[in-house]
Amino acid sequence: MIRTYSSTIRRKEMDAVLTCMVDEKIGPGDMNRRLVQQIKETLAIDGATAVRSPSIALQYIIKALNLASGSSIILSALAPSWQLLTVEALGLTPVVVDIEPETAQMSTAAVEEAAAAGAKAVLLTETLGVLPDMERFASLEIPVIEDCSMGYGGCINGQYAGTFGEYAILGLEEHDSITGGGGAVIIAPSRKSWSAIKRFIDAAPATDILPDLNSALAYVQLKEFERNELRRKELFSAYRQALMQSRHTTFSFSDDDTRKTAACVFPVALAGGYKEVKQYAARKDIEIEPAFADSIVALRPSAYESCVQANSLFLRTALFPLYPRLSGVQVEKIIKVLRNLP
Repeated sequence: MIRTYSSTIRRKEMDAVLTCMVDEKIGPGDMNRRLVQQIKETLAIDGATAVRSPSIALQYIIKALNLASGSSIILSALAPSWQLLTVEALGLTPVVVDIEPETAQMSTAAVEEAAAAGAKAVLLTETLGVLPDMERFASLEIPVIEDCSMGYGGCINGQYAGTFGEYAILGLEEHDSITGGGGAVIIAPSRKSWSAIKRFIDAAPATDILPDLNSALAYVQLKEFERNELRRKELFSAYRQALMQSRHTTFSFSDDDTRKTAACVFPVALAGGYKEVKQYAARKDIEIEPAFADSIVALRPSAYESCVQANSLFLRTALFPLYPRLSGVQVEKIIKVLRNLP
């Protein structure tokens, strides 16, 4: 069976983790600092820090933005459910908005309406690696927090995902573009944003900071990112060509001089039911997974049934295997299945 996901852990990643274990340096330390420095150099930003989860990252960002209890924050209905749960736990009011079906990104009109109604911030999830209309969101005059866990590596006019808002969260969870087996990097693009959050980071307990074991894995994955991403884009292009021969579609994907989309997953918006396609793929020894099984609409379907477009994509969007370690034979098998999907 060809599995949907693979973390693409090679000998380099294993060696880095084993070195930490042999040196008995597994808590927060030098590898954490190296990971953070690599992020800062790659994105040309003023500050960053690595913590133990995306939820913890959001907590520190909310503190830095000084959002009062009860403040409204805009979320995508297709955002990962941890965002909703964290916002509620912090005493904030989530404003969950629908998406645009062509991109799976938040409806800009709905976000503008929520901002006009008094929302204090927007958590902008780069769903499926697609970058939203950053200029339009920047014009809202409320803080923008990027979740670039899937969008990392994408850029618009040379500006990288993770550098458009006041802050960004780069998740390092199992299925993120870069994995550390868990964790997240808080990205502060400007000196002003870094200054606002640094005092909270300096006072953070060690239990909030990413251990070196996770940092070592993420650091090597970050160093290998360009090579892995090039292979994923090659596969994405071949898959997309095959899918065009079926009745199904994928989402907007760009790879030109002005806009580059991260190729972290290969999503298929099915014209029919998910169950039939899953069974067909399984008969061909290919595992697929629902793209939005851990989304806000999946967690609370009745609460957000008004998000019609998000609910539609939740029910009929599948992820196909897309990772560098796929063999040529496996790739050909996936291409054939995409071309002949029922």
